Amino acid sequence: MTATDRRQILVTNALPYANAALHLGHILEYTQSDIFVRFQKMRGHECYYMSADDAHGTAIMLRADQRGISAEQHIAEMKETHQADFADFHIGVDAYHSTHSEENRELSELIYNRLFDGGYIAQREITQAFDPDKGLFLADRYIKGSCPKCRAEGQYGDNCEVCSATYAATDLIDPVSVLSGATPVEKASTHYFFKLPEFSDYLKTWTRSGTIADEVANKLAEWLDGGLQEWDISRDAPYFGFEIPNAPGKYFYVWLDAPIGYMAAFKHFCATSGVDFDRYWAADSSAELHHFIGKDIVNFHALFWPAMLDAAGFRTPTKVAVHGFVTVDGKKMSKSRGTFINARSYLDHLDPEYLRYYYAAKLTGRVEDVDLNLADFIAKVNSDLVGKVVNIASRCAKFIALHGGQLSGEIAEPALWAEASGAAETIADHFENLNYARAMRDIMALADQANEYIAAREPWKLNKDPANAAKVVAICSMGINLFRVIVTYLKPVLPEMVARAEAFLNDSLSWESAAAPLLNHRVAEFSPLLSRVDPAAVEAMVAANASPAEPVAAPSGPLADEPLAEQISFDDFIKVDLRVAKIVAASAVEGADKLLQLTLDIGGEQRNVFSGIKSSYSPEQLVGRLTVLAANLAPRKMRFGVSEGMVLAAGDQHGIYLLEPDSGAQPGQRIT
Repeated sequence: MTATDRRQILVTNALPYANAALHLGHILEYTQSDIFVRFQKMRGHECYYMSADDAHGTAIMLRADQRGISAEQHIAEMKETHQADFADFHIGVDAYHSTHSEENRELSELIYNRLFDGGYIAQREITQAFDPDKGLFLADRYIKGSCPKCRAEGQYGDNCEVCSATYAATDLIDPVSVLSGATPVEKASTHYFFKLPEFSDYLKTWTRSGTIADEVANKLAEWLDGGLQEWDISRDAPYFGFEIPNAPGKYFYVWLDAPIGYMAAFKHFCATSGVDFDRYWAADSSAELHHFIGKDIVNFHALFWPAMLDAAGFRTPTKVAVHGFVTVDGKKMSKSRGTFINARSYLDHLDPEYLRYYYAAKLTGRVEDVDLNLADFIAKVNSDLVGKVVNIASRCAKFIALHGGQLSGEIAEPALWAEASGAAETIADHFENLNYARAMRDIMALADQANEYIAAREPWKLNKDPANAAKVVAICSMGINLFRVIVTYLKPVLPEMVARAEAFLNDSLSWESAAAPLLNHRVAEFSPLLSRVDPAAVEAMVAANASPAEPVAAPSGPLADEPLAEQISFDDFIKVDLRVAKIVAASAVEGADKLLQLTLDIGGEQRNVFSGIKSSYSPEQLVGRLTVLAANLAPRKMRFGVSEGMVLAAGDQHGIYLLEPDSGAQPGQRIT
């Protein structure tokens, strides 16, 4: 590779929030980004991987207070925990920092001051709910009361999980602060806003520039075409974060300084490594910037963040790679079923490279949820890694050892070697485009060919006659060379297993290793590279993560938590017109913590409905699904718009479950 071919690449993942341990949903993203970084480094590019704890916000402050320690002590402990999980899952960050750092304070103030000087900051007074006992303003999630529509108790401050009504927190009956139990009062305060609407035209171009996938750009177009709102970037004291310059008692909202934490982590790294910060972050930088994020935070990374960077005179991302959520056995992760699995709990029971490979085999580069099917997980890892890849080396190594430990001086099957070696660039393209699943399929196809070659030549039979020694060595040397090519391709995914393979091969593998075979080369004594997944260990992991109050196999009855409503007559019930509805569009509702706005097709007619199901579903999960609509409800005017009906859902302490008719139902059909 020439100097002009060598790329400069900076990679980040979404920063883990310093309020809880990591779970397997986090590990999906960090595995995706780590594989990309390891691949780029194997190709000889200058690639740096930054991460940090997202350490600010009201939730951090309250959690520390609950524990009886300072916020600084709390985030320091969480950072230690997160770094240990990163290391043990082989997430090879070059630097792990914190947003609560001097570098982040300096950069946040610099960017804010440039926005202010550019005329992009507005100030105005807003009225919010305030806890008089705690002395702080309350987000909707910190207020509970009885629903003003159905009077269900214990509902949060923007919508009812029982009847799906939406309302302002001020509409709740007998509202209380969940923090103190006090009755909230209304209080006015001056807030600071970033003038995001002024960047609408810029963002319409930027989001269609190839920086994000078309499916993500299409979703963002709903925001852009609907008109962007000014973004509230301030919070009032008390708040754990950075104070806004020249605004005593006002603090940067956590989502302003969190992405700036990418820059801060890199600046901290540059101070000790000698790397030039400006070469990567200047507006005219030719380096690449790749963000890996989940689909739930796209608006922050593909609207707010590029607009801020552009306004402040910094470069914008080259790529924003967006992935879906993790489900376990086809369902949302659940503590009651033991499938809300913490990263450390997984590590206590299973090899991290099992999960790295399984995630790689599922990741396509599209915005798709990844299902960790535990039975498939066991079968796939055992079949692919142990039964195919490791099997090649274990079958051949013993015969090489029996005949002196040195590989043959020539390749026995040049055509087969050329096919395996020649796959390097195709597989590289798959890694580059984040289509790891296709890369794994191609690699396993090569492993199948290698095993078929060995099985057809039967070196164990030939070895019974000493006269066949040279032939046995030639066959097994061919097998070892095919194994070497395969583990070269797997090195970004399985760094520890491949390190053990390198020790056996007496070779250090780069991407170019596939270009030429090992000839007349002495290998080391073979040791097992990877053990099979033990189903008992998987069962133990699930059991360890099950909620002790709710055994895995004992769900509560449907009436255990919710009493029956007042009895109605059959004549009353048949007045409700229930229709099959197809969700043709879905989007988050700005300013509402729990609402999604749905566009429903009921057979030649479309309805707009607001539904409080955001905690359990992302918009992307819903589009195209069928559901059930109470179609003859009178339209209700809400503060977000008019809702023309109600979708039916069930809910308990574990989540909300949208009702769905059987396959074959058609939009508009009446349910009788």
